Amino acid sequence: MNSLVFQVHIKQWDKAQRSSEDIAARALIADRHRIATRPQYKVLNKACVVDQHGDDIPTNVYPQGRIKTGLLGDGSIVLDRFHIADDNGKTLLRYREKNKPALLLGCLNEGWIQAKYHWRYSVEQGGQLYWLYEEFTFNAACVDELEVDLFLKTEPQTLFVAPEA
Repeated sequence: MNSLVFQVHIKQWDKAQRSSEDIAARALIADRHRIATRPQYKVLNKACVVDQHGDDIPTNVYPQGRIKTGLLGDGSIVLDRFHIADDNGKTLLRYREKNKPALLLGCLNEGWIQAKYHWRYSVEQGGQLYWLYEEFTFNAACVDELEVDLFLKTEPQTLFVAPEA
């Protein structure tokens, strides 16, 4: 049986952490890991793994994760800004940005895809308002057999970095 494997990495920092030293330190944080989770769901008639990393970031204000997920009426799914759907036996990954048409990133049956975007938003914590910045990395694959080193032993067939707004 095929498995869908989704690995999410969230790097977060605040406005005070934008120095060249901070940028260099974030660049050293891996955006791929061994898969630490077993299949927990069944999606699109496939076993599904959602493996999240990033809770080690000290400024992470979402200790339980902040990934928005949804199952759509046609059976397709949404994970954060990504839409995953079956189309004639192929599992397709699209990037969706608010008020813009979805962008097809590729077919997950033909190799894994890594997609990234950056964004910032205001957060109120402890009665203070400050800016929080994120780099969101999404590694996705549809495989015949689940391997824990899937994202470590090969390069992605597609690497997508969303343009900064």
